[in-house]
Amino acid sequence: MTSFPKQPLSRRHMLKGLGVCLSLPMLEAMIPSASARPSTFKAWNRSAGQHPRMICCYVPNGVNILEWVPQTAGKSYQLSQTLLALKAHQRDFTVVSGIGHPASKGGHSGADTWLTGADLSAVPGSDYANTISADQIVAEYHGKKTRFSSLQISDSSGTGGAGHSHTLSFDRSGTPIPAENSPQRLFERLFVPETNAGKQATLKRYAERKSILDSVLQDATTLNKKLGKKDQQKLDEYLNSVRETEQRVTRLESWIDVPKPKVDPIGLQLASQPHNAHDRPMWIDVMLEISYLAFATDATRVITFEWSREAGGFGGGGENHHELSHHGGDASMLKKLAVIDRFHLSKLARFMDLLKSTTEDNGNMLDHTIVLYGSGMNSGKGGEHSPKNLPTLIAGGHKLGLKQGQHLAFDVEKHPPLSNLLLSIIQAMGVEAPRFQDSTSTLTGLV
Repeated sequence: MTSFPKQPLSRRHMLKGLGVCLSLPMLEAMIPSASARPSTFKAWNRSAGQHPRMICCYVPNGVNILEWVPQTAGKSYQLSQTLLALKAHQRDFTVVSGIGHPASKGGHSGADTWLTGADLSAVPGSDYANTISADQIVAEYHGKKTRFSSLQISDSSGTGGAGHSHTLSFDRSGTPIPAENSPQRLFERLFVPETNAGKQATLKRYAERKSILDSVLQDATTLNKKLGKKDQQKLDEYLNSVRETEQRVTRLESWIDVPKPKVDPIGLQLASQPHNAHDRPMWIDVMLEISYLAFATDATRVITFEWSREAGGFGGGGENHHELSHHGGDASMLKKLAVIDRFHLSKLARFMDLLKSTTEDNGNMLDHTIVLYGSGMNSGKGGEHSPKNLPTLIAGGHKLGLKQGQHLAFDVEKHPPLSNLLLSIIQAMGVEAPRFQDSTSTLTGLV
């Protein structure tokens, strides 16, 4: 029987010790055990106030759909083998099966369209054209009351590339909003007070950014007079994105002298790295813990969290998530994929534990927080990466009008668009929107 060290070795440590710069293969000593560095973070007794909140958690590569979808529907449904990981919260979430984005082409562009519902090839002459994501519609409404209108988290920072986005959030022009992948930087951004010198440097940086944006707008106005109608339309879309950036900078300036919430980082494993197989479980935990703290302090009310970019990701033991999603129906690969699915859901369950254990005026934080969890693709029975029957869960929001504790099963071939679910969330968050993308109504049975 193989003996494992209690503390898994990191590749970086071993390479440094060996004095070489070659990339080592995954060794058994690097694989984390189930008890590797468990989080010691504790939930707060109360939040800073009762507010509507939403977080959208995305897992790439689909799931083992055979062990995901419950066999029965309605209020008295039986949890599937995979969903048993959420058994303690069965009354707090709804399984939605059979649903999808009709305009999506499937494959690994699922993260780009999960919250937008867009047809990325809809614009003639353009290879990629996205639209505003549901979270940003909500952020426009609630962001006026918080330091950050929204937060974007991902295991890969920045925006990524078209069709392989590192973010789930897109502004009104369909421009991706960059994501953060460092727990340390995210914590400092939210909770570490700036020194006077730091404030002045920040204000100078904002002023420089606004100066650049003003220059861009001025040059674009001159250029616009020389363009044809089609190019003018493209330029207008670009300028809308510039104006939105300018508005975000102005908002940040208005908060510069408002003290940040005082938060002790005790229990937060801020050094965790998303692409380190050993750190992976802790990185998901700490990013969800920081999300919890952002909600508890009302630093923001809108968060998107791409747990891994499409065509990437690890399981809890360092398994190659993307490789397993191309299972071709192989039973052993499907079994391993289901293990990753349950690992992810165990992290979601812990996050829901934090929210439920924190008291608010007439309930707990989960009652006022909507948690959307799922994927923009389905690896199907044969690994075909379909845009249909997307694995989807929606939790919380009891006090926001959502009906939970059920399985809403729709016909895979005759289903309402996923945009109906997104419209339900938008409206539950208090935004008076009559429709979203290709929605036909709110989602029947959820509200």
